[in-house]
Amino acid sequence: MGNEDLCKLSVVIPVYGSEQVLAELVAQIHKVLVGLEAVQGSYEIIFVCDRSPDNSWQVIQALSKDYVQVQGILLRVNAGQHNALMAGFAKARGTIIVTMDDDLQHSPADIPMLLQEIEQGYDVAYARFKNRNHALWKITGSRINNLAAVYLMQKPRDLYLSPFRAMKSVIRDDILRYRGPYVYVDGLILSVTRNIASVDVDHHERYAGDSSYGLRKSLSLWLKMATNFSVIPLRLTSLVGMIFSGMGFLLAIFLIIQRFALNVMPIGWSSLMVTILIVGGVQLLALGMIGEYLGRVLLTINERPQYVIAETVGLDASNNLNEGSKT
Repeated sequence: MGNEDLCKLSVVIPVYGSEQVLAELVAQIHKVLVGLEAVQGSYEIIFVCDRSPDNSWQVIQALSKDYVQVQGILLRVNAGQHNALMAGFAKARGTIIVTMDDDLQHSPADIPMLLQEIEQGYDVAYARFKNRNHALWKITGSRINNLAAVYLMQKPRDLYLSPFRAMKSVIRDDILRYRGPYVYVDGLILSVTRNIASVDVDHHERYAGDSSYGLRKSLSLWLKMATNFSVIPLRLTSLVGMIFSGMGFLLAIFLIIQRFALNVMPIGWSSLMVTILIVGGVQLLALGMIGEYLGRVLLTINERPQYVIAETVGLDASNNLNEGSKT
């Protein structure tokens, strides 16, 4: 990629079910960035339509005609938020890349604060929300996810991982070296830099529609973090196995002593069944964890693509489809 192709800022936005929001989102981003001195009007907005079931792609196509800065990527099959981001990263030309959601809960007015942290020398800047306009289960799950990241990825405790972030293009380049099918952008960021800042911002109400990010996707994201960037789950299952083995050994000693001291053996059918069920459950849990790791290794070896691009709009012809297909 030559210097002539570079721009100041790329805003990469995964899109799913947001046809009612996109026009307002682009208008707000344009209003903020067009007069921003740090950007000097040199920016691009890359929408990655993650095979949205509504008319989001048609809206993106229309916006690309109204705004020269708007570009679009349509994925052939739904790949997930983080995989969609990788498709956008591969096309982004900016020296700084900003990622945000498509529902206007992340305000474009806060982008300058993120850019200011990058200009001060940080590699990455995360938005840390003062409040959260999400359901209670989602807020609780997010807190558990952040706590787990502290132990699984050695994330600093005071760092909140949010999808509203800014990063230098060199960090993006390092992230793109990852070729596995299970992408977790925050884990990739933490694996290449710890020079990270946080900025306090407000979390706004969704502009229109309902969120499609449910419990299943949240659990899938947690599994990506747990199994792609740490072997701690395997070590935990080993530890649980050793604990139960130790308990069984101590119980065996107790029964032997009881046999010789009292010359009786208790009738323990119920306790025996409970023990079998517990130990069997632990074994199945361990096998399931090992299977999860092996399955991900298999798909990585088979070079399952992170995403497949079906169509683009507003992108240079030189940035052809095959580049982003990861095939």
